[in-house]
Amino acid sequence: MSVIPKIGAFAEDLTVIRRDFHAHPELGFEEVRTSGIVAEQLRAYGVDEVHEGLGGTGVVALIRGQGGGNRRIGLRADMDALPIEEASGVDYASTHPGRMHACGHDGHTTMLLGAARYLAETRDFDGTAVLIFQPAEEGLGGARRMIAEGLFEKFPCDEIYGMHNDPNSEPGEVKVTPGPAMAGALFFDIEIKGNGSHAAMPHQSRDPILIGTSLVQQLQSVVSRNAPPTKPLVLSVTQFNAGSAYNVVPGSATIAGTIRYFHDDVAEMAEARMRDLCAGMATAYGVEINVDLRNVFDVLTNDADLTTAYVAAARDIVGDAARETTDQMTGSEDFADMLKVVPGAYCRVGHAGSLPLHNPAFVLDDAILPVGASIYARIIETRLPRGA
Repeated sequence: MSVIPKIGAFAEDLTVIRRDFHAHPELGFEEVRTSGIVAEQLRAYGVDEVHEGLGGTGVVALIRGQGGGNRRIGLRADMDALPIEEASGVDYASTHPGRMHACGHDGHTTMLLGAARYLAETRDFDGTAVLIFQPAEEGLGGARRMIAEGLFEKFPCDEIYGMHNDPNSEPGEVKVTPGPAMAGALFFDIEIKGNGSHAAMPHQSRDPILIGTSLVQQLQSVVSRNAPPTKPLVLSVTQFNAGSAYNVVPGSATIAGTIRYFHDDVAEMAEARMRDLCAGMATAYGVEINVDLRNVFDVLTNDADLTTAYVAAARDIVGDAARETTDQMTGSEDFADMLKVVPGAYCRVGHAGSLPLHNPAFVLDDAILPVGASIYARIIETRLPRGA
């Protein structure tokens, strides 16, 4: 593995920046400190333009190459943290209770800053690099908001690239899946309005806990008995809330969770079956059941040709450890929304560590920072070559 020497020379600076972001995590659309530091660093690096406030706390920067040219390549990183209490034990752990960079977005932001510093110093390309620092990736629709506020009208891109750290891969391993690569996602909230009673006289109730537990079991049949085996589908109930006392049958219960899919027809089927099951249970038990089911992430689809280009650029940095793969991930990523507007690709970069993403004890390996920054920089230089 051979990172770009100029980037390797300031790798320690990147570690300092990343650990500062880690110690001060901010949730989606609250990344005021983070985006302020991003803008300050970009200006210090001497980029051509810095635009703040798109999508609330988003930042967009432009770097123009030495040779002019009209082509524009986008690079995107996300900035938000998660509502998790950190348990990593590192000396730069979160100073904000209940908030943590448990998904590596502090690293993504830092890697793009590293690429910005290098590209602003060298400018060994023709055209314009468009650097997009996005808020609120974790289910709050940051990409959609930036797009709705005119991201690609104000800063048009011919291609766009993103990346994510991956503790499940070997350090320095880079993977890109052509076509559908990450699942789309629906989030759901179900409210069961029953009748409460004294726990000693449950016959006077219409028990939402009994109804809810039956409904959770029935929902599992959507995957096991309705989804085609050749089309992946995940349905997970992740919340069940009801009651507040030992001796009271509550009057209501709420259920929440997510559906993950790669095919729109399967998602539509799952939504229809969920609504049918809730309606049937409401009739069977004589209660009201309300369903709120909404699309949060689209399927992330990598352009096949640009996947090949991304892998080729990454091989300049990590050698044969960069490769195309057929692996599909049932995790979701709102970079998918940008890829629906602009063709591009999204890669996963492996790093040391045994704990999964979103774990309270997750630790990002700082050795990944110059690797990611180098890959970002290299895709600009290879897709916007001088004299092309």
